[in-house]
Amino acid sequence: MPENSARPFSVVTGGSNGIGFELARTFVENGYDVLIAAETAGHLAEAAGRLSRGGAAVLTYAADLSREEGVDELYRAIRESGRPVDVLCVNAGTGLGGPFSETDLRRELRMIDLNVRGAVQLTKLVLADMVARDSGKLLFTSSISAAMPDPYEAVYGATKVFLRWFGEALRDELRDTGIDVTVLMPGPTETNFFNRAEMLDTKVGASRSKDDPAEVARAAFAALQAGRDKVVPTLTNRVLSAVTDALPDTVAARLHRKMAEPGSAG
Repeated sequence: MPENSARPFSVVTGGSNGIGFELARTFVENGYDVLIAAETAGHLAEAAGRLSRGGAAVLTYAADLSREEGVDELYRAIRESGRPVDVLCVNAGTGLGGPFSETDLRRELRMIDLNVRGAVQLTKLVLADMVARDSGKLLFTSSISAAMPDPYEAVYGATKVFLRWFGEALRDELRDTGIDVTVLMPGPTETNFFNRAEMLDTKVGASRSKDDPAEVARAAFAALQAGRDKVVPTLTNRVLSAVTDALPDTVAARLHRKMAEPGSAG
């Protein structure tokens, strides 16, 4: 870290691309130093080069956060930085589309390990330090998928439901402390997610009206600073979230099916 360590410090997992990178950029633009973590060192180095500006320190740490050892290694790097974590963004995640009876079990188990187990492990470690000093903020990247059943993304959607209610529960547990918790619930966003999740042939994957990840990050930052419990970026997604919350689950599931069924890009 540079000598100017008076800047607040944010840690962003999955910070080398997509929403995570834009979160890191937003923190840097608002006077934070950041540590970005992801699996690939080369991608992190490229991202750090784009983020370094205006005196901000940008640290990187390459680790597989689907593994217990990887999370422990990241937490050790955070402690060795000598900086208290003012904001932890639990953002790293992966997805996979397709019929559950046909999708790859190994990929789904790794998804659970990254999206859920790794998120719980890192939060447990960092939150203990926040509680000890009665200060800090947590941001969990869930999804609008957590507002409905998710046919053809059954495991991914379930992991995002977990993150939504995990974050909301922690917020209530911590309501009498100096720690805030915010859940980010973005809709379809213009990132590499749909390519990696093998969903480019779906209606949602092929859509040209996805959200801008920079706009999503700015909405998340504003909600975090305001101490809001959750944020659904963009009016369209807020309407969709309200509608699906009101619909019977069976109807909401059919709505998602139309968007995520393989070949629906038609």
